[in-house]
Amino acid sequence: MGWHFLWFLSFGQTKERNSAVGPRPDFKTIRRDSDTKPKTKQQNKMLKLTETTNTEDQPDDTLTLPYDARQKSRQPATTQGGIQVGVFLPRGQTLRHGAVLTNNQGFKVKIEAAPEALSVVRCTDPLLFARACYHLGNRHIALQILPDELRFLTDHVLDQMLIGLGLSVEHQTLPFEPEAGAYHSHGH
Repeated sequence: MGWHFLWFLSFGQTKERNSAVGPRPDFKTIRRDSDTKPKTKQQNKMLKLTETTNTEDQPDDTLTLPYDARQKSRQPATTQGGIQVGVFLPRGQTLRHGAVLTNNQGFKVKIEAAPEALSVVRCTDPLLFARACYHLGNRHIALQILPDELRFLTDHVLDQMLIGLGLSVEHQTLPFEPEAGAYHSHGH
């Protein structure tokens, strides 16, 4: 093997790829189909929702989202009326059930919590209820606390832990609205 062979291995195929110093001027850029396809009207007409509002006015549409999606500040979605929307909110903001999103055109979309697979624990013993809250909170899970009832996204390991504490666990499909947390809206 001479130096000619090594030169061919390292530089002989450069017309099919970029060279070590950048793209070759005699090499045409390969375009992907997605770069050249014209956008459809539906892609161009995505409605941007950029802020929450405290209006009592009737919303123009409804957007039903599970808890995981309500934590995302930027996402595409489709309303119940079939409108393609893009949610563009400040980072760290969680959408609560009943919140209303709007934009500079005044279009209003009400947020609804989607039914999700939940573990539900009911307990009338205050000490046992507090112990369950302590152990679940110690695992940093999203937890909905109601009078004599706890709800969390179904997790068989957590279910077994609560059964070990002497509680019974049921599985239901319900809207999930967990606690926001002690530091949720404070600027510390």
